[in-house]
Amino acid sequence: MISKKLEEAIADQINAELYSAYLYLSMASYFDSINLGGFSNWMKAQAQEEITHAMKFYEFVSDRGGRVLMKPIDGPETNWESALAAFKHAYEHECEVSRRINNLMDLAIEEKDHMARELLHWFVAEQVEEEASADKIVQELTLVADNGHGMLMIDRELATRAFTPPAAGGN
Repeated sequence: MISKKLEEAIADQINAELYSAYLYLSMASYFDSINLGGFSNWMKAQAQEEITHAMKFYEFVSDRGGRVLMKPIDGPETNWESALAAFKHAYEHECEVSRRINNLMDLAIEEKDHMARELLHWFVAEQVEEEASADKIVQELTLVADNGHGMLMIDRELATRAFTPPAAGGN
């Protein structure tokens, strides 16, 4: 059985993961509006990944005899001044998600919930990848600055990203 304190904290994280999906869909829409379909594709794949994260937390709580109470999702930003500004926002957002995951791990340790710690180990490793992925694109966009050819090259690269759900049952 999961503790009420951890159940509530994970419910908050589920809300944060769904907000992340909403944010990335908002960014995808922004990129579609400025004809950067590859950038939009990357954000749509990221949104799918965030929904998968939310469901991973949801199933964990349910499997442990808890109940997830869904909360309203705040509306995300809808406009950015540039592709670089949007990806800087995405990187900063992933850093915030990492902070939240770390806080959940601290709570799982405090609650002596080894099952939650096992789940959260997967998320800790995942956040290393999430931050690195967004930061890489920030660095590339910084390098190309206002070079249209560079932007198109990055757009084409980001168009190749495909969402791959994690293996069933695995952390």
